[in-house]
Amino acid sequence: MKIHDTSIPDVKLLEPQVFGDERGCFFETFRQQWFREHLVDLDFVQENQSHSLQGTLRGLHYQLRQPQGKLIRVVSGEIFDVCVDLRRSSPSFGQWTGHHLSADNKHQLWVPPGFAHGFYVISHEAHCLYKCTDYYAPSDEHSIRWDDASLAIDWPLLSTRSPILSPKDRAAGTFAEANYYE
Repeated sequence: MKIHDTSIPDVKLLEPQVFGDERGCFFETFRQQWFREHLVDLDFVQENQSHSLQGTLRGLHYQLRQPQGKLIRVVSGEIFDVCVDLRRSSPSFGQWTGHHLSADNKHQLWVPPGFAHGFYVISHEAHCLYKCTDYYAPSDEHSIRWDDASLAIDWPLLSTRSPILSPKDRAAGTFAEANYYE
């Protein structure tokens, strides 16, 4: 597995070694020992899968009391995956990084605890898997507006129509109104 740096030092783009031939391909998506040796010594306690249609934007979500580190990958389709640093003591506080993840490129994104996370579906539909370092706690979930002007995220929107949002994401507050990690 190759590790690629992103514009935020703690966020890493992972590229697996793919073994392919006329039958198809094989690649390892996760190995706990390797992850601990090369990235961070954390345990994953939950794995989630989402299915979303083209134009859907999920996020930007975070949990404050139970922050989740996430290892995100796409098993079908393509997304633009974004995370925003909410760690007040970090040199990259308030900055974002975004990456195309797809079934074709097989890349994964490691997003440490302390970040808001979201993604936009570029393909007709997308299936995403993500491992989490803490359990989902609905009472602890918070959201930041996807289009907050102070963040200026350069989403690769497919048309002039607004993205498809959940009611929760439509009601999200601004980055200035967010709770931050110390």
